Amino acid sequence: MTAPEPPVPSTARHGRLSYAVFQLARAHRGQGAAILRELDLHPGQELLLMQLFDQDGLTQSELLGCVGLDHSTVSKSLRRMQDAGLLTREPAEHDRRVMVVRLTDKGRALREPIARMWRELEDTSARDLTDEEIDTFVRLAHRITASLTTRP
Repeated sequence: MTAPEPPVPSTARHGRLSYAVFQLARAHRGQGAAILRELDLHPGQELLLMQLFDQDGLTQSELLGCVGLDHSTVSKSLRRMQDAGLLTREPAEHDRRVMVVRLTDKGRALREPIARMWRELEDTSARDLTDEEIDTFVRLAHRITASLTTRP
């Protein structure tokens, strides 16, 4: 079943794809944010946690490189997460200016709830799509992302 396309404002009529991506991203982020609120997390914090689930003890700079967020956003998120008892930040032995980020037991306990969040978000997002449509969408999304992030 194909859902009707929402009307596109006249100023965006030559940017139909971009407007559709914007609407999709906003709806997806909103759904994800609602699930994250149940875990007492803010959007973006789960991305930092997921990196630490895979490799605990990353530096703040390494986390910055992994998640593609700006320094002030990551620093603020890490401070909030430390205050919530999800992680610790300590100076590195080799350079006291470098901060190493480590999960606490409370932070590690969020691994399965965050994995469940992604499954739930996937189930909701893809409930009316075939496996082939999902594969096509993912491939196209990667191509669009590459177009937006690489210089011609």
